[in-house]
Amino acid sequence: MTLQVQGLSVRDGNRLAVQDVSLTVKPGEVTAVIGANCAGKSELVLALAGVLPMVAGDIKLDGAPLSARGPEAIRRAGIAAIPEGHRVLTDLSVDDNLRAAGSLIKTGLNERLAETYAVFPELAERNGQLAGTLSGGQQQMVALAHALMCNPRYLLIDEMSLGLAPLIVKRLLGVVSDLKARGVGILLIEQFTDMALGIAESAVVLRGGKMRYSGPARDLARDSQLLHDAYFGV
Repeated sequence: MTLQVQGLSVRDGNRLAVQDVSLTVKPGEVTAVIGANCAGKSELVLALAGVLPMVAGDIKLDGAPLSARGPEAIRRAGIAAIPEGHRVLTDLSVDDNLRAAGSLIKTGLNERLAETYAVFPELAERNGQLAGTLSGGQQQMVALAHALMCNPRYLLIDEMSLGLAPLIVKRLLGVVSDLKARGVGILLIEQFTDMALGIAESAVVLRGGKMRYSGPARDLARDSQLLHDAYFGV
């Protein structure tokens, strides 16, 4: 039971942003995707979430094809994306944000809401506050909580720590670790390489939209030259 990506190529406008990328995300494990700016990392997430169209390759969940399905169908299948940028519904309260995110739930919405607030008690304390008035870290919690409302089996997290204070990053990383322990498979795009490799079992380095490394995260963490060569070439 895995999320498998094989030979994926993605176009963003006139640019081929991702070229022939293959990776696997397993339940209860983290696959880190790292690389410099404009490496194709965000486009990879948007393609897996059904937002950007594929031009080649396959995406399969437990062997079932997802390649031609849209964002709503992909989320229903158990894959939730947290795009870069603390995206929330700024004019709605925290509670209304989460209820909107849980709109696909046919029964048990209140129970799911309670479970999500248990993960983020900070948000429960601010459930009536407009999301747009929250701090950046609190908005990122709302963005993660959006995804959790669908009780996903796989999470696609793009630059979770971007622009946040170290204390907030540590808090969010703890949530990721807890989700991993519960069996959620996680694709993690992260600017802090050491942090990403420290929590991940496997890693992919993208440069110019192409894979420059694919293998155990620990090997990259232990070998600075290998990491340098994957990032910048030889």
